Amino acid sequence: MSRPLDRFFADRARSGSSRKRRVRLPLARSVGRVRSLLIVVAVVFSLAAGRAVQVQAIDANNVAAEAADQMTVSHVLPAFRGTITDRNGEVLAQTQDTVKVIADARQIRTNGRGSAPLSDADREAAAAAPAKIAAILVQYLGGVPEDYLPRLTASGTGESYQPIRQKVPAATYRQIIAAMAEQKLVGLRSENQPTRVYPNGVLAANILGFVNDNGDGASGLEFALDKTLSGVDGKEAYEDSPNGRIPLGDNALVEPVNGLDYRLTLDAGLQWQVEQVLGDRMRLTNATTGMAMVMNPKTGEVLALAQYPSFDPNNGGKADQNNVPNRAVTDPFTPGSVQKTLTLSALIDMGLIKDTDIVTVPAKVRSGDQYIRDAEDHGKIRLYVRGVLAKSSNIGTILLSRKASKQALHDYWVSFGLGKKTGIGLPGESSGILPAADMPDYARDGAAFGGSAVAVTMVQEAAAVAAIANKGVYNKPTLIASTTKADGTVATLPLAEPHRVVSEETASTMLSMMETMAQQSVSHTFDVPGYRVGAKTGTSKKFDTSCNCFRGLVTSTIGVAPVEDPQLLVYVVVDNPTRGSSGSSVAGPAWQDIMNIALTRYGVPQTTGKVPHLPVSPDKLR
Repeated sequence: MSRPLDRFFADRARSGSSRKRRVRLPLARSVGRVRSLLIVVAVVFSLAAGRAVQVQAIDANNVAAEAADQMTVSHVLPAFRGTITDRNGEVLAQTQDTVKVIADARQIRTNGRGSAPLSDADREAAAAAPAKIAAILVQYLGGVPEDYLPRLTASGTGESYQPIRQKVPAATYRQIIAAMAEQKLVGLRSENQPTRVYPNGVLAANILGFVNDNGDGASGLEFALDKTLSGVDGKEAYEDSPNGRIPLGDNALVEPVNGLDYRLTLDAGLQWQVEQVLGDRMRLTNATTGMAMVMNPKTGEVLALAQYPSFDPNNGGKADQNNVPNRAVTDPFTPGSVQKTLTLSALIDMGLIKDTDIVTVPAKVRSGDQYIRDAEDHGKIRLYVRGVLAKSSNIGTILLSRKASKQALHDYWVSFGLGKKTGIGLPGESSGILPAADMPDYARDGAAFGGSAVAVTMVQEAAAVAAIANKGVYNKPTLIASTTKADGTVATLPLAEPHRVVSEETASTMLSMMETMAQQSVSHTFDVPGYRVGAKTGTSKKFDTSCNCFRGLVTSTIGVAPVEDPQLLVYVVVDNPTRGSSGSSVAGPAWQDIMNIALTRYGVPQTTGKVPHLPVSPDKLR
């Protein structure tokens, strides 16, 4: 049975109705169309949702990260440079707690209110803030308000970083911040900027050196020990905002590791006295430069090492750079007759001579293509070997040195430390000049009596003679006694292994010969009341390369006391004096003053018993 509606539509089709015929889609095709539409809508919504996720999740994270980067402040936390003290703990170089003061004009503009709506009272306070802050800065840092206002009111790029003042004491900065807090002002911050200071000014400047504007060692021990003195800087990073540091933001902190502290062998009190004596002597003799040294021959410890002229390490960058290096290690010179103590000690130790041997000394002796004479003209004379040293005979020393092979002499000189760096630890140390073992005859002759064939540094020659004073045993000269880490751990630096140069008997003989030399002085330069002393002077001509000629003198005096058990060695070198022309008259008086000071300072027991006086010649000399 057909349904009524089917019949209705069939009748309409047969009747040929004139109305437009409607096309009816099959149900399955309608469902598919709807489904496609829904799919399209779903895709659109999915894309929109995906973009929303991208914006809200991915891009938002990127934006947040970029914002965080913009708000992150990081700066170095400088390590404190180690302190340098003398042997008694007297501070010679230290780091002062100072800071760089910085203005943040962003904060000052709103007086810390940031982007928050400002009330009339807020705007009034913000407008007055720069002038108030400037007044506080004037109070604590000096100057006038106009010195600070341009940076307190800056705008545009860099407005959050306006440097106000370098190296302000941290205590002063805290006072500034306290004064600002009292007036409810904000806008200043600081960065650690430790400052190196030398509380004693020029004292031991050529040993200590100085640091440059970057805080790096530029000379002296500051340069040589820079790596361990400087420590390791730390770092701090934190989130900042226009209203200041965000307390709950991301923070990162790496603590700095402070540098090592160093205790030197120097005695600051003695160093000061030696510098005064040397300066006075330089002015009296109108000399160009001078050096003075006090050493403990038993240990090699340097107790004082002075130089004139010097400089103030607090203003090292403005110093005459010629006065900055330590000439006691950087500038070799011809030692003159001081060298005879080493040569004669070697010959005695080899068994080639004795102090009582008689030497016939002519008026001159040929060496190479020239003749060598003594400082005082004389005819043929006879001297004991002891007298060769006491009378400082160049000729006698040359004749005696020719008894030994060049190799043997060279080996002894090397063992005394000549021709190589001492390793004392000061920068720029020279090895000096020592002829090779196969040296020409004239070079052997010149090196034997301290002529131009050999050149030494002051520290080299002092350490060599100190070996004689120390019973023939050489100690490496040293300036550093110990180090202290940031945690308080103290480490005494090991001394270099000593080595024997000559026998104890040889050393004792040479000390006796040096005492005879001191006794021969008619000027009483080597008189040290209460003590037996041994000494040797030196005078040498300076070779000037500009004229290829000898011009000027180097005068020196070295000596030990007490001779029976030497506790102290003093060496004075005066370069190019125009008043006086010998080691005895120029350097001798300074040596005498310094030895008196040092013996008294250290309470060295005075000599007891009879003082021997031994002859210098089998003949009666005029």
